[in-house]
Amino acid sequence: QPVEATDDAFWDQFWADTATSVQDVFALVPAAEIRAVREESPSNLATLCYKAVEKLVQGAESGCHTEKERQIVLNCCRLLTRILPYIFEDPDWRGFFWSTVPGAGRGGGDEDDENARPLAESLLLAVTDLLFCPDFTVQSHRRSTVDTAEDIHSIDSCEYIWEAGVGFAHSPQPNYIHDLNRTELLKLLLTCFSEAMYLPPSSDSSNTNPWVQFFCSTENRHALPLFTSLLNVVCAYDPVGYGIPYNHLLFSDYREPLVEEAAQVLIVTLDYDSSTSSSPTVDGTTTGTAMDDVDPPGPDNLFVNYLSRIHREEDFQFILKGVARLLSNPLVQTYLPNSAKKIQFHQELLVLFWKLCDFNKKFLFFVLKSSDVLDILVPILYFLNDARADQSRVGLMHIGVFILLLLSGERNFGVRLNKPYSVRVPMDIPVFTGTHADLLIIVFHKIITSGHQRLQPLFDCLLTIVVNVSPYLKSLSMVAANKLLHLLEAFSTTWFLFSAVQNHHLVFFLLEVFNNIIQYQFDGNSNLVYAVIRKRNVFHQLANLPTDSQSIQKGLQRKKKSPEPISRTNSQDGVSMEGSRPAAPAEPGTLKTSLVATPGIDKLTEKSQVSEDGTMRSLEPEASQLSPEGNPPAVLSDGEPWSGEASHSRRDRRRLSSASSSGQWTPTPDWVMSWKSKLPLQTIMRLLQVLVPQVEKICIDKGLTDESEILKFLQHGTLVGLLPVPHPILIRKYQANSGTAMWFRTYMWGVIYLRNVDPPIWYDTDVKLFEIQRV
Repeated sequence: QPVEATDDAFWDQFWADTATSVQDVFALVPAAEIRAVREESPSNLATLCYKAVEKLVQGAESGCHTEKERQIVLNCCRLLTRILPYIFEDPDWRGFFWSTVPGAGRGGGDEDDENARPLAESLLLAVTDLLFCPDFTVQSHRRSTVDTAEDIHSIDSCEYIWEAGVGFAHSPQPNYIHDLNRTELLKLLLTCFSEAMYLPPSSDSSNTNPWVQFFCSTENRHALPLFTSLLNVVCAYDPVGYGIPYNHLLFSDYREPLVEEAAQVLIVTLDYDSSTSSSPTVDGTTTGTAMDDVDPPGPDNLFVNYLSRIHREEDFQFILKGVARLLSNPLVQTYLPNSAKKIQFHQELLVLFWKLCDFNKKFLFFVLKSSDVLDILVPILYFLNDARADQSRVGLMHIGVFILLLLSGERNFGVRLNKPYSVRVPMDIPVFTGTHADLLIIVFHKIITSGHQRLQPLFDCLLTIVVNVSPYLKSLSMVAANKLLHLLEAFSTTWFLFSAVQNHHLVFFLLEVFNNIIQYQFDGNSNLVYAVIRKRNVFHQLANLPTDSQSIQKGLQRKKKSPEPISRTNSQDGVSMEGSRPAAPAEPGTLKTSLVATPGIDKLTEKSQVSEDGTMRSLEPEASQLSPEGNPPAVLSDGEPWSGEASHSRRDRRRLSSASSSGQWTPTPDWVMSWKSKLPLQTIMRLLQVLVPQVEKICIDKGLTDESEILKFLQHGTLVGLLPVPHPILIRKYQANSGTAMWFRTYMWGVIYLRNVDPPIWYDTDVKLFEIQRV
């Protein structure tokens, strides 16, 4: 039956009850009933939503001074968190919150503008007011007597920021009731923003989320203090439990749920496609011509705007230290098992770190200015190595690799990697003595040789990162040098080269790594040079790669015999680190969310050339040269990772690699020739020509079987004047594009969906942004 909106006795029963928790509300209001009301008595559902919002608005107006008012606010908050996903899943209802409710004006008859706000706006504004409500979510500054209670409209919420840090020096007394209340309100905010989950992924980045758009606009008078509160709460959090072992088992930590919720709200408000906008550059001015100065400086989304404008060194230090502390938390090894608290929100932190680097270039340069960047690198390598066999964590693998790709575009990152690696985090990798560069190469080798199949699209990215840092690596360990050669050996087998159209790119990347190190860092790299000499047959085989049809067919036959993608034999893997556990696959039945495909490496990056003085010059072709298909010239469109001369256009390539009747691609002699002729082998061949006879002579003269003498010889050798003129260093820098923006959106909401299980806010609703799958 439709119930009149004026029947207060009926509606009040939904929120007047005192002792409920959000879990109770979820149990008492089953999904089937919400859907039934939605279909059969829509007017009641509409009234319920409108009434609940009205109660929140009243609470925000009055300042929630009594326990009863606070209880009503929290109950309405829980009820809306429960109901909103069912509003979003039905396309007919989606606009409901953006309509104005007739007769809802406070004055009754005369509708003035103030009263005609859409329900969504009233809801968001009430929630933000409530997040700075003295004695409810923040400490009151006055000695409390009801008559001098602070008027919620006159308080300056910037004085009530929740935690010290960016732009705020005072750390308020922790109050767990306030933390619990904030957490419930943030959960409601996150639920409001989750409308995005009910729209299918689209390449059109212009469809902004109206909830986030309004919330992050100038309409929200608390935007700045709220942004600062969320950021500071996350970055100031220290989960170790004040250093007392097992402390987290004795005291439940009220801060952690708040920190998780804050991190999730923060990354959702920062969901913004920077590739389509005039984003502020390093000096804060916007990129673009004088013509577009009608736009406000920087994005309209105030959260993105504030993030991009943080600039004080001490703020950067606070953020970086906080993120590094939290990311390293799962690595903290203690002698007492389970004595330290392990946090679970590292994926949200990685998204936040990505946004910081992507939107604030000054922060990126600050991160790379000192070896603090290694405090981010080591946890990322730990997560990558740990998740490599787990199908349910493909998203984590991608974001870790994306962050390293972004960092590797800057020279300083390569330089920082030369710092010796002494932290012994137990990882399932061979024991080695060396630098952070060795650690990176060994982990990447592990991912490529023993990760699961679905990681193959990441191989290009992994090797691009190694190419980007290679000119700066002063001395690789023997273990890392052998790993690089093992990859070359695996990728240059004929069956691998001939079995897919882009597989040879991986060989080009690896050759580029060897060339960079030989040309620019020969002196300290006797281990790598020795490994190249020992595996010289691999280079000779590449130079003599057969191109006739018969050999191509023979190479492909071999594949059928050995389906294993990359053999692990002859990669001397040695013993894994002590205390490490092997990377485990997902437990059967683990839930995971699907992801959209990521753009190819040619779309993800743009080439820059490093000049003598270390500055970079972009090598992007002019827009005017677009080929008829609307793609940039083929050098970029097929992502061929070598010479700048335009390779065959797409049409020629189609001709070179004939498509067989089944529509499947097959390799042809012309196709093999087209790239074999470009293999950059000159430098390595010259090196072998000069050094192999000398090394062989030493072995014969001294009857040597011992490598140390040869290494000593190589250390003191020089190839000055014997090698070809050094090639310019090419760096492939990450560039923002709408493809990755969409990937981040699906990944981030997938993480949020799976992490909110208590209560299960979105579980079993009809989400469209991704599919929920079981491993």
